[in-house]
Amino acid sequence: MKRIELLPSEGKFYKANLHSHTTHSDGKMTPEESKKAHMEHGYSVVAFTDHEVYVNHKELTDENFVAIAAYEIDINQFPDRVPRYYGRKTYHINFYDKRPWENEEEKKNTILPEQRYDDINYINSFIYDMNKKGFLSCYNHPYWSLQDCTDYVKLRGLWAMEIYNYGCEIDGLYGYHPQSYDEMLRDGARLFCVSTDDNHNHHPIDSQYSDSFGGFTMIKAQKLDYESIIDAMEKGHFYSSMGPEIKELYIEDNKLFIKCSPVEKIYVSTMERKCYYKIAEKGETIDCAEFELIGNEGYFRVTCRDEKGLCANSNAYFIDELFKSI
Repeated sequence: MKRIELLPSEGKFYKANLHSHTTHSDGKMTPEESKKAHMEHGYSVVAFTDHEVYVNHKELTDENFVAIAAYEIDINQFPDRVPRYYGRKTYHINFYDKRPWENEEEKKNTILPEQRYDDINYINSFIYDMNKKGFLSCYNHPYWSLQDCTDYVKLRGLWAMEIYNYGCEIDGLYGYHPQSYDEMLRDGARLFCVSTDDNHNHHPIDSQYSDSFGGFTMIKAQKLDYESIIDAMEKGHFYSSMGPEIKELYIEDNKLFIKCSPVEKIYVSTMERKCYYKIAEKGETIDCAEFELIGNEGYFRVTCRDEKGLCANSNAYFIDELFKSI
C-alpha cells in the first residue's frame, strides 16, 4: 500500500479558534481586542461567530492573521413547552463563510432559521441550504444544549461538530463529548471534529474563570490566507486539541503511524468497541505509536491524552474512503 498522509506532510500548522464571541453579540471584547489577545497566545486564525449576526471582519485579516466570517444560530424548544430558558433543549450551529467576498450585500441580512426544534427534516434542509450558499456548518456543544443522541444523530449535511468546547468545560464540566461524535459517526454521519473556546470573555484572560485559550484546532495549510485556510478545513487537514500536539498521522503498508508530543496514552477508536492503544509505563511518556489496520474498522480516530488528562483528537477516517484513494 502506498503511503497515505492523513495530515499533509507539506504546509504549516496554524492555531485556530473556530468559535468566539465579541461585542457584536454577548462577548466583552471588541473584534480588534480579540485579535490582539489571540495573536499574543499564538493563534493565527479566529472565526468570529457572534450570535445571529453575520459580520465579515475583513479589515482584521493580514499576512499574520485570518479572520473567518461566520455566525452562530440557535433553534430552541418553544417557551410555552419549556418555560425556563436554561431548561430548553437547543441546537446551536456555527456557519463559516467560504467566500465572504461573494454576495456581500445579501449576507448583510443575516440568514436565520425558523424555530422548529422538533422538525429534523426542516433543520437538515436549512443546513443544506446554507451549504449551497457557501457556508461550512458545525454542530456545537450537545451537553450544554441538554441534547442526547435522539436529538443529534439524524443531523445531516454538517461539516463538523465540536468534540470539545472549553467555555462549556468552564461553565459546567461538560465540554468534552467524544461519545456524541462516535454516536453520530455510527449512525452514518460523516463529519469532522473541532475543539473550540466559545469564549465570551466575561472574566479577565488571566482569571481562573477565563473561557479563552483552552480548546483549539490546528489547521495544516499551504499558506496563511483565507482561501488556503478554508481549503484545509474543507479537506479535514486539521486536528483538535486541549494541549497535546499530533505531529504526523499517516498509513503505510496497512499500518497507522502516529507521532505526537509526549503523552501518557494513545488510543485509536473504531466503529466497533474494539480499540487499539499504547500506554506509557508509570512516570514515563510516549510520543509515537503504530497499529496494524485489519480493514474492518469502519472508521478510526486517534486520541492522544497527556498526564493532565488533556486530549488531542484527530478527525474520523473511513476505511472505504481511504481504500478508494489507493
